[in-house]
Amino acid sequence: MTIRVPSLKRLLPRFRSIAGWRGVLLLLALLVNGCAAVTNPVANGVPVRRLPPELLGESREVGESLPLNLLRQSPPEVYKLEPGDVLGVYIEGVLGDRSQLPPVRLVESSGLPPAMGYPVPVRENGTVSLPFVEPVRVQGLSIFEAESLVRRAYTVDKEIIKPGRERIIVTLLQPRTSSVLVVRQDGASGAGSTVPVTFGGFVGTSEVIGGRKRGTGVNLDLPAYENDVLNALTRSGGLPGLDAKNEVLIYRNTGSNSTAPRRMPASLESGEAPGADDGVNITRIPLRLPAGEEVPFRPEDIILNSGDIVFVPSRKTEVFYTGGLLTSGQYPLPRDYDLDVVSAIALVRGTLINGGQNSNNFTGQTQSVGVGFPNPSQVSVVRRTPGGGQVVIHVNLNRALQDPRERILVQPNDLIILQNTMGEALTQYFSTSLFRLDFLATILRRQDAIATTSITAP
Repeated sequence: MTIRVPSLKRLLPRFRSIAGWRGVLLLLALLVNGCAAVTNPVANGVPVRRLPPELLGESREVGESLPLNLLRQSPPEVYKLEPGDVLGVYIEGVLGDRSQLPPVRLVESSGLPPAMGYPVPVRENGTVSLPFVEPVRVQGLSIFEAESLVRRAYTVDKEIIKPGRERIIVTLLQPRTSSVLVVRQDGASGAGSTVPVTFGGFVGTSEVIGGRKRGTGVNLDLPAYENDVLNALTRSGGLPGLDAKNEVLIYRNTGSNSTAPRRMPASLESGEAPGADDGVNITRIPLRLPAGEEVPFRPEDIILNSGDIVFVPSRKTEVFYTGGLLTSGQYPLPRDYDLDVVSAIALVRGTLINGGQNSNNFTGQTQSVGVGFPNPSQVSVVRRTPGGGQVVIHVNLNRALQDPRERILVQPNDLIILQNTMGEALTQYFSTSLFRLDFLATILRRQDAIATTSITAP
């Protein structure tokens, strides 16, 4: 018995012909259906490793939070009197009747000891006016020193009261205050609110962008030695939030509106504190600085005086955009830490190493035929450049997952587009119901592949 099988020379031309036609049909299908792997307008970008350093973007993690003790003044060991203080003075027989106890005032919220006596303010010239004696200068003195001068004025200078029989008490009835206005732009009525995001049937949430802002303003009367930036912030809502800049501006009270500018100083937009030439006296207090950098303000710069305005500006909403196989949308950039391209794709719930599944897997459907869907690896980052131009940066997602140097930092207004490469697109099309890999079985079932036999009897 002999078995005759058709020669491979006869099968190969047929196989090549069929495969060639299948390839042509596949290519036509890709073009007709507008495959993004073929028609992607930003596919030819500059690889990350060949990108100039000035286009790599700036890191947001270079700054360290400023120590809070630099934002407050150190109170002295002894309270020093200045104009605006109100003393409590009791002089038996002069300020107070012998038959009556001196008035006592206790203010629990102030943290001061009980005050005794009648109110006597420290005037603008640093003196106090008392009956029958010349004005007593108490500016720059402690309470004990002021009481000694008052006693001397009544027992020695004028001899109104016999020395040794005087009953004179001087206390601090009300400390001087500085009235400042705190204006904040970091309040948001919709803080923490979210909006639904749909990706392949999966419904998630994302932070609201450009939510309704609710600026706040409050007048504060800060007691002496508490009239500083830290106290102004803590009494008006705390340190600036994530939607505020890492700085505080202090608009100083110049005592006259004649120098108020009629146009916006250019130095404000450039990030520099305006000077006297701009008609504005502003102190800029940064809240984050690079490690080792010298603090750019003096200790007296954080002290506030009456009429000053403390301004907490909001930062411009910095976002990046997504497209392609990622859900098209707009997402916020973190303020104080870096977000690289791989983390950004994960943030928007993009596909990462999920070959064998497609986006419909979020609804519980899995691929049961073919070799599955390859993970898309072609990332194009469209970045704006100074002067109104743009550059397209090519990132190989598979390489970026292995090499941190490929994970370019996301910058404001970047557009991240995720697409399949040509090879991934071909594999995906073969895996669909239209182009299954089981076409080989059809070829092998053809009549030319069926063996024929011839039996010869002995």
